[in-house]
Amino acid sequence: MGTAAKSPSSFASMFSLPAPVNPVAVLVMVIGLLSLFVPTYITLADEVWNNDAHGHGPLILGVSLWLLWHDRLRILEGEAQPATASGFVLLLGGLFLHVAGHSQSINMLTTLAQPIVFGACLLLLHGWQALRRAWFPLFFMLFMIPLPEVVVQAITMPLKQAVSVVTEWLLYEAGYPIARSGVTLSIGQYQLLVADACSGMNSLLTLESLGLLYMRLMNYRSKARNTLLAIAIVPTSFVANVTRVIILVLVTYYFGDEVGQGFVHSFSGLVLFTVSLVSIYFIDQVLSLWFKSSDTDKAAAPGAQA
Repeated sequence: MGTAAKSPSSFASMFSLPAPVNPVAVLVMVIGLLSLFVPTYITLADEVWNNDAHGHGPLILGVSLWLLWHDRLRILEGEAQPATASGFVLLLGGLFLHVAGHSQSINMLTTLAQPIVFGACLLLLHGWQALRRAWFPLFFMLFMIPLPEVVVQAITMPLKQAVSVVTEWLLYEAGYPIARSGVTLSIGQYQLLVADACSGMNSLLTLESLGLLYMRLMNYRSKARNTLLAIAIVPTSFVANVTRVIILVLVTYYFGDEVGQGFVHSFSGLVLFTVSLVSIYFIDQVLSLWFKSSDTDKAAAPGAQA
């Protein structure tokens, strides 16, 4: 039995724009944005996105662009009221960051320039109402910005220390022969250093972005519920990282260092995200007991496309 082919009108609707919007202007802006940022994406892929700390960058970018296109009818609905002056000021600011970042090889600046330039284009094309409607995908882009190493280290060290302390306490209470010196755990004949990847900094940023995306897709209108969910991601990430370190310590203790640093080490990363996402979903279900109006709050946004 064959499947029915999509009608030409359904394909056309995938690329349709609201009637007041000039498609030529949109095409020119898209070409300009591609010319400006494709070289940036190539640089980020070579220098930033190829490591664990910032490997979520392409996912953040893809989701942001998908949301902008998916919500285009809602973002660009109504009469266009271009904010020309504000748009050009914002565009010049974004271009300045982009040029400065490229000339000084500062990836943080070239990445930060992207949501600014995208926002400037919306101001020039449709005005402030379009920028307000597109706030989430533009804000979401900020999660792909590589933070300065000094900031990362300032946050990572206390997190590593906390993960080490909690892991030692839990395993000691469970009766294991474990001791700690700084962020080094000793169990039996093995010593394990809690590395930066296990500190929770990287996973915290990734999980925070996934949590915000979850709230966006659920479309809760309760600010209190969204705020509580966003805050809950922080301790959830910490618990998941402690779980990951405990698994690695126990695997090393029972099966040796080679097993603990092999496949299990990589697999524990999947365990981390599984524990975190399940915990976030569980917390959301608990919150639903207090926010019983959430079913009506999740109504689809006006103009959203399936």
